[in-house]
Amino acid sequence: MRVIAGDAKGKKLFSPDDYGIRPTSDKVKGAIFNMIGARVADAVALDLFAGSGALGIEALSRGARRCYFCDHSAKARALIAKNLAHCGMTERATVLRCDDKAAFGMLESAPDIVFLDPPYGLDCHESCLAAASAAMSAAKGGIVVAEHRAALSLPDEIFGFVKIKEKKYGGTGVSVFAYGYHSAI
Repeated sequence: MRVIAGDAKGKKLFSPDDYGIRPTSDKVKGAIFNMIGARVADAVALDLFAGSGALGIEALSRGARRCYFCDHSAKARALIAKNLAHCGMTERATVLRCDDKAAFGMLESAPDIVFLDPPYGLDCHESCLAAASAAMSAAKGGIVVAEHRAALSLPDEIFGFVKIKEKKYGGTGVSVFAYGYHSAI
């Protein structure tokens, strides 16, 4: 597991020793950032169910202004802090200890990008999209990148979001939602 592009390109991230944390593979991470492209530059990101912090760290490396990392696990938060320090990104990051839906209320402003990657058995995407919708309503154009089991089909439209891209990589699915209507990312 490493940072693929940007300022921290090539930095190896520390991996979890807890197999309850399922880091996004480099292949899927690369595909996600190819899908959202230039939207990352100067964005405020929220990495929900952050685990190792790999998605948020990739966003920071590619020019995101700030990233909030949310995970209820103390082990995951410690791993995120270790990876942020290793990559020299601590000053642009905040690690939150809270419920995924409560994270939106702890941000200074609405996020531009939300990375949503809950444990595959949890399937809480719809409730998280509802919380994201309430937080992003003032920030038209925000996107949510939802990672999920490939067999899980998320709705095309939900809570003001429109699914604009969907890809499958083996057992992993990625759906990108834009708040309101957008013809392209």
